[in-house]
Amino acid sequence: MLYHWITPLAFCLSLIFFPLHTEQNPPEETPPNILLILTDDQGYHDVSYYGTEDLQTPNIDQIAAEGMRFDNFYANCPVCSPTRAALLTGRYQDYVGVPGVIRTHADNNWGYLDPTATLLPQELKMAGYHTAIIGKWHLGLESPNTPVERGFDYFHGWLGDMMDDYWTHRRHDINYMRLNGKEIDPEGHATDLFSDWSVDYIKSQADDARPFFLYLAYNAPHFPVQPPQEWLDKVKQREKGIDDTRAKLVAFIEHMDEGIGKVINALKESGQYENTIIVFSSDNGGHLPSKANNGPLRDGKQSMYEGGLKVPTAISWPGKIAKGSVSDNRYLSMDLYPTLLALAGMEPKDKIEGQNFLPELLNGSQSDFERPVYFTRREGGTRYGGQSIYAVRQGDWKLLQNSPYEAYELYNLKDDPQEQNNLMEEEPEKYEELNKLLMQHIQKGGQVPWQKPE
Repeated sequence: MLYHWITPLAFCLSLIFFPLHTEQNPPEETPPNILLILTDDQGYHDVSYYGTEDLQTPNIDQIAAEGMRFDNFYANCPVCSPTRAALLTGRYQDYVGVPGVIRTHADNNWGYLDPTATLLPQELKMAGYHTAIIGKWHLGLESPNTPVERGFDYFHGWLGDMMDDYWTHRRHDINYMRLNGKEIDPEGHATDLFSDWSVDYIKSQADDARPFFLYLAYNAPHFPVQPPQEWLDKVKQREKGIDDTRAKLVAFIEHMDEGIGKVINALKESGQYENTIIVFSSDNGGHLPSKANNGPLRDGKQSMYEGGLKVPTAISWPGKIAKGSVSDNRYLSMDLYPTLLALAGMEPKDKIEGQNFLPELLNGSQSDFERPVYFTRREGGTRYGGQSIYAVRQGDWKLLQNSPYEAYELYNLKDDPQEQNNLMEEEPEKYEELNKLLMQHIQKGGQVPWQKPE
């Protein structure tokens, strides 16, 4: 397995902006604030910067316009918790005990975040950051896996997985809204609450000498799709003849986009925008029953086809990242970990699989680190039976399965980007090559417990 420490080029580039430091040796210049926005189930083309005609996301579009758009960015998993675990640890999710979704009920729970894994906020605190999460956590419901125990100084949001209602904020009749470790019961639409709380946090940090790391994790647009009525009315008036299900999702996303705009405006009004890097991404592909738009890609959420894995992603930083730039390089959610650490002048404390793409952000070029990449999802129910499904991609080739009871499929994505021509019979040697890589990954992931010890 390939492990990646910060590359010499990236390290040198990071030192240009911020000297390497520890808490005892603070930097001569303050590293940038970090605003990491993660949405839930947002389809690859459910942003208007790709020309989607029935949807308007001007604030997300502005992040891309002010910085770099990533056209080949992949979530680590086609469902929620595993991607979040990968993002916050810089590791493959099954290497940190989260191969599947962490849920309320133990008999349908498929992950337990390794208490020894080092999370991004823990690292950034070493660089002098104040760390906050607002919104959805979804990586544990009890000690030791709560946000304030895993490196966040401040938590204002939702401890659990999906919400059964965006207005009443319950899951299985349980209230998972928290302010740090205290249960709270706020009124209002969850998207508005998370946006407003983020605005308040940003304003509170304006006079703090420390840089901040704000992880803003929306539940939207995950089902149940519940936009405020005025937003739905606006979409239906504008998009004549739009399907009702699609109209709700469009309104839901546009409502969230307005909240993102409020958060960015708070940065500008408080004088912090110029020294803040903004990352926007989604945790997996769009949910097709909700009429998500995954563009030309096959399938959607839950699937190992491209539509379940490829997500809209953009990163901006005024004066540092070239406006309107586009990356075609293939990155994963876990790659954000070492990249953001590099901006703080730090190397990852532990060996990780995530790879640093700071050089591309800062100067538009990236040293070659072609690598096989792996995708894992464990799940219950009759379709999965508690087993895992996998995919591996190396170069243009991708081997995948969407059920543990079905044969693997092999595709050449360069020739067949929509994954229509299964080449298992025509390319047995390529199958053997990729299968060997995948078996090594499965063996390594199998060393890590994904259930809480009794």
